[in-house]
Amino acid sequence: MQYSDRVTLRQIQCLVAVADHGSFRRAADQLEITQPTLTAQIAALEKTLGTQLFERTRSGSPPSATARGLLPNARRVLEETQAFMDQAHALTSGTLGTYRLGVTPTLGPYLLPAILPAIHAEFTGLKLYVREAPPADLEMDLREARHDVILTTEPVLSRELAYATLFREPVRLAIAREHRLATRNRISRSDLRGEEVLTIGEHHLFHAQILDVCKRVGASVRRDYEGTSLDALRQMVVMNMGLAFLPALYIRSEIRDREELRVADVQGLPIFRRHVLVWRATSPSRHLFKRLAQRIAQIAMLRLSEDIIPARE
Repeated sequence: MQYSDRVTLRQIQCLVAVADHGSFRRAADQLEITQPTLTAQIAALEKTLGTQLFERTRSGSPPSATARGLLPNARRVLEETQAFMDQAHALTSGTLGTYRLGVTPTLGPYLLPAILPAIHAEFTGLKLYVREAPPADLEMDLREARHDVILTTEPVLSRELAYATLFREPVRLAIAREHRLATRNRISRSDLRGEEVLTIGEHHLFHAQILDVCKRVGASVRRDYEGTSLDALRQMVVMNMGLAFLPALYIRSEIRDREELRVADVQGLPIFRRHVLVWRATSPSRHLFKRLAQRIAQIAMLRLSEDIIPARE
């Protein structure tokens, strides 16, 4: 039996919306249609496919096993349709369209202001809808087509995704002015043995990186005072609650008054983060994203060369 001539794009949009929101009412609001119209679209799709797609419960409408199996293809259909519309618009108007860019909160605010003006000037008509989230959430949302492309930190775990490395960002040690290490001309690995180190919550990749560093040098992570942001970490360091490792781009952007704390490198302990631009390997816009990654890397090295390192050196 052939279904392709009976399933409409609107029905696929309704399927994805209800699955994403877990509710017919919220999905209808997102699609800007009435709930009875949405219900009729899902009912018609269920009739065509000969299966129930959602459970109807008082607490919501979770997708059935069949719907979960169909969702990856449904998302690809919508993505390809949007890419078709974007390309048609680009061909007829000379613009590139709007893309959903996910960024990590420990990178985006400190990198984007340095690169977006040049990107906007070069890629005329390219618009980026920016949202922040931790790396694990970004990767999941990218796989499920909630983002088109993401700026994040290695490692990239999913084989469904392709990426280009942009640059490496050094991580430096922040020390309160009254701490015993603040007056040292040089700080070595052995100086950190037994010290308490502050870090952000464990849902950030940065947390895992600092935990690994502390294990290597014999320092301990203060789990009772995990920061909710890099700003929170900085304030706790100023109050001498512990040491903290902070990314170089954050230091460049936010720590202008070096009287409040000292920033230093640890001899014999090179620490850096490797940042990447990531997209779905099957994305119809993958060639654009490769060009974009190349230009981001070039612009970043031009404007931020004092604080970052080339991806390969």
